[in-house]
Amino acid sequence: MFWVVLVVRVLVGLPFFVFGLDFFLKVLSMPTPQFPELATGYITALGASGYMKVVKALEVVGGALVLSGRLVPLGLVILTPIAVNIALFDVLLVGQPALGVVLTVLCAFLIWAYRSHFAPLFAVKPKIG
Repeated sequence: MFWVVLVVRVLVGLPFFVFGLDFFLKVLSMPTPQFPELATGYITALGASGYMKVVKALEVVGGALVLSGRLVPLGLVILTPIAVNIALFDVLLVGQPALGVVLTVLCAFLIWAYRSHFAPLFAVKPKIG
């Protein structure tokens, strides 16, 4: 199980870390994908508002945490909502499942693998302090 979790951690952390850094450093030369009009408007608004800078910074931090093996649950708390949003963008705005769906499934697997760290979130009557 250790090796499976390690491979999945790399499969989740590496794309977030690399593409997050690429947003700031512009190292990779990738063609701009053609999206439907609604998706293009959404991406344009996110980029113009500066929202993507925050998301990409969170991707770098979360990806580094998941890749390093230190504070993996915190990295998953940062990356899973981003993966879900990418999956929703792919399915609802682009109209076809893509990388976001795969990343969401892999994040869900890692949450299950680290479930002992997330168990307190499901406490029925949590105590303060």
